[in-house]
Amino acid sequence: MRDRSPVIVGIDIGGTKDNVTVLDAAGRFLIDRMIEVPSRVVEGTEPALEAMEQVFHLGLAHCGVDPRDVVAVGLDTPGPASATGVISNRGAVNFSLPEWWGFDVRSALEQRLGVPVVYLNDGNAAALYAHHQRFGATADTRSSIAAIVGTGLGGGVVENGRVVSGAAGMAGELGHIHIPLDGLLEADQPTPTCNCGFRGDVESVASLTAIRNNLLPYWLDRYPGHSLASLPIAEAAFAVRGLAEQGDELSLHIFRQQAMAIGRLFTIAANFTDPHAYFVGGGVVEAAPAFREWFLHEVSANTVLRDEQRAASVAEIARDEGMDVTQVRRLLRLALLAPDVLERLTESPEAVLEHVMRRPWPNGWSDQMRVLGPPD
Repeated sequence: MRDRSPVIVGIDIGGTKDNVTVLDAAGRFLIDRMIEVPSRVVEGTEPALEAMEQVFHLGLAHCGVDPRDVVAVGLDTPGPASATGVISNRGAVNFSLPEWWGFDVRSALEQRLGVPVVYLNDGNAAALYAHHQRFGATADTRSSIAAIVGTGLGGGVVENGRVVSGAAGMAGELGHIHIPLDGLLEADQPTPTCNCGFRGDVESVASLTAIRNNLLPYWLDRYPGHSLASLPIAEAAFAVRGLAEQGDELSLHIFRQQAMAIGRLFTIAANFTDPHAYFVGGGVVEAAPAFREWFLHEVSANTVLRDEQRAASVAEIARDEGMDVTQVRRLLRLALLAPDVLERLTESPEAVLEHVMRRPWPNGWSDQMRVLGPPD
């Protein structure tokens, strides 16, 4: 059993897994590996809360921490959700059951655990970390946009070092921005549908769910006899990236369409926020180097910028090696524990997180995000 001292627990809720980590008062991680359980979000709110409580106690047991020493929990989930942790009334790709719609997951977990819970959308968390990691001391004078490709498509908009949250806390839901589909879809390809109910938004093309529901079924019809046709559709969707890394033609068609969708999203961003940097994160940038560079080239080729914008922002692909996106989110939301932050636990989640982002990052931490942008 470790010495009694305050800790903060961080819980990351995903479409399939929850994971946990713990920080002590000096900001040290007390967990050096993945501790995770099935998230059970597809079973409903109560099973999902049970899973959150389970992973919370697993993390504490691993560290030998008494639950009475936990002063706060940092929680992130996929969106769309408000800045205070209320899931969208329209649901979301990972929260499709009606009981999730409008559900206050932050308050529910806080009531269940009996400790303060601070919330941040996972895409915003990754976007904010990438921004500060990229720009460092100049982060407060720069802007960026990040697209995080996973089960859905998350992301965030950062302006002058701060996440743009919007009136309802739902700004930066980049996956649900409609994009032009002419030239992206084949002539006979159906308009893709998103789990949120939209047709033709970014997530309906650039996400694992899009591969499973929209893209792969179409391309399998074009490639009869393909090896993926013998697999269940969910299993086949997971296998597409590995085949794309090997140069499989069908799989490359799918990822080319995804890259085009992200490029068109960035084109909209260029005309709306004109950011200094465009980040891409998620599984596509954790792939084999040759495939990753091909994908990012496709994104860049489909991002239409004016000459002045390209000179000011898009000049290279930064090649920071290191942690995966889950670790990025964990580092961001769990940097909460230094004494200067503990004093702020009675403030709003936004105030706590803004304060956290101004603290120095540990040496050597990097990310698997890739940024389209110039040297500092």
